Amino acid sequence: MSIIDFLIGRPIASSSERAEQIGVAKGIPIFGLDALSSAAYGPEAALTLLIPLAAAGLAYILPLSLSIIVLLIIVFFSYRQTIAAYPQGGGSYTVARENLGTFPGLLAAAALLIDYVLTAAVGISAGIGALTSAIPSLHPRTLTLCLVALALLTLVNLRGVRETGAIFMLPTYAFLACMFIALGMGAVKSLASGGQPSPIVPPPAPQAATAAVSAWLLLKAFASGCTALTGVEAVSNGVKAFRDPAVKYARRTLAIIIAALIIMLAGIAYLVKTYKIVATDPNGNDYRSILSMMLEAVTGRGWFYYAAIASILLVLIFSANTAFADFPRVCRFISEDGYLPISFANRGRRLVYSEGILVLALITGALLIIFGGITDRLIPLYAVGAFLAFTMSQAGMVAHWRRERGEGAVRSMVINGLGALATGLTVLVVIVAKFTEGAWITVIMIPGILVFMYGVKRHYSRVLREIASRTPLEPFILLPPIIVITIQSWTRFAKEALHLAMIMSKDIRAIHVAEEDKPDEFCGKWDEYAIDPARKAQLPVPELVVLKSPYRFVVSPIVDYVIKLAKENPNRRIVAVIPELVEKRWYYYFLHSQRAALLKTRLLMQGNDRISVLNIPWYLK
Repeated sequence: MSIIDFLIGRPIASSSERAEQIGVAKGIPIFGLDALSSAAYGPEAALTLLIPLAAAGLAYILPLSLSIIVLLIIVFFSYRQTIAAYPQGGGSYTVARENLGTFPGLLAAAALLIDYVLTAAVGISAGIGALTSAIPSLHPRTLTLCLVALALLTLVNLRGVRETGAIFMLPTYAFLACMFIALGMGAVKSLASGGQPSPIVPPPAPQAATAAVSAWLLLKAFASGCTALTGVEAVSNGVKAFRDPAVKYARRTLAIIIAALIIMLAGIAYLVKTYKIVATDPNGNDYRSILSMMLEAVTGRGWFYYAAIASILLVLIFSANTAFADFPRVCRFISEDGYLPISFANRGRRLVYSEGILVLALITGALLIIFGGITDRLIPLYAVGAFLAFTMSQAGMVAHWRRERGEGAVRSMVINGLGALATGLTVLVVIVAKFTEGAWITVIMIPGILVFMYGVKRHYSRVLREIASRTPLEPFILLPPIIVITIQSWTRFAKEALHLAMIMSKDIRAIHVAEEDKPDEFCGKWDEYAIDPARKAQLPVPELVVLKSPYRFVVSPIVDYVIKLAKENPNRRIVAVIPELVEKRWYYYFLHSQRAALLKTRLLMQGNDRISVLNIPWYLK
């Protein structure tokens, strides 16, 4: 078994694609981890902004959470419509492009790609944040742990959809079970004590307030808390991953994800207020996550606490899988329209879009390094892309229903219109509230991605115009090519190259580069080795061309000669035959000059349409 087979798995045949499709049980961990895990960092992001209010800030967490839940419900009903209308995969890009036009579609795509990159970065950093909260001694190694988690996630996703779902099922359902048990226990204790429960492990006492409540502060807290909605669109992007009936299973998966998220958001907000748990500085050495303090207060620091923290850690890290599942799919749709490199549309050995996965891993790794793997530094960049994509998708669905005008179209149009209005207003709120804290980066990145996409499209259009032909093969007199062979010494693979050249043409030039004023044994043996045997066999006689090199260059004189030969013979093709040794082990290549590879590269870069390169390999035994 090769190392690639061990790490990624054996290739899967295209005919096995149906066997790779999934149901609801695997759909929840594959497409729902981002949304579900946002319950861990969405409320905390809002509470972190309320730290200056100290204990007084707890009075606002329930209203903030309820407003986010209302927005979540609106988005849920909107995406139910999208799944039914676009069973082939109705992500924001597809919906906006087909109903609003190319530019709105690409705008949604750019926002969505940024959202997925940040989904991966925030998920991993939040997961490692949960680990360092439980084991504070690991806090200095935050970035290293983030990069290790990213590498493992990349390998898991390269193995394919079914294996990914199977790996993530246990931690996903363990997380949900732990959260529901903890929230249930906390609610029962709170009700039994008349709303004044005694925490088993008291949370850190809040510090003195350093600011007064203001509309601006609450607006910023709402904008941070809206990160709990990210990932909701993932199911609509991956409808085709579900087995038939795909729409039914996709809708059911989305409903379960949203219901679980609503319960967790409401429960966390209630218990945080009841147990008087305030956020701690995420950049400080005494940082404790909200969920860690809530679990300690409700269940203590026993086995259940560590089991719950372990499940939270895994789910937060694995929540990046939503990005790994959808980022490559979105890239595929865009590349099929010619706005991204066409290689993004190619499926890898495990029927996944491997190039999209690898590109996402590289960008995410760079982002983690730049921001040190700290969740709070990444959050301000997060919500702009997600809500802009929501808005474009829902606006596109309004145009879709307006055009269709079938049964229930008016009701659907109202639902999607309300979704577009709600998410559009949220985009403005997030941009205004978070602009100076990092949202400006996203606002700049989106136009940058659009410029790149249009540049790719222009390139492909130019290439198609240049190579397109609508005329049949023209009859004309075919002149044999001029063969140019590079030979520095008389070897077995040089003889093989000459044999092939004699079959191809009668005009053969053997190029030999020699130093000035230095005897060259090869030139003296040329008649004996090549000319005399060729004449006796009545084969084309190769001409030896000796190029003098005063500066000991070899590649440059050959390239110059070939280009000059092409100019002197405008009606003939020049074929550069390049013999090359092929080693059995890659590390042996360091023992050779790599002159053949350099010559090929130079000829391809500096040549023209009439200069061809023919490589003659000689495999060393």
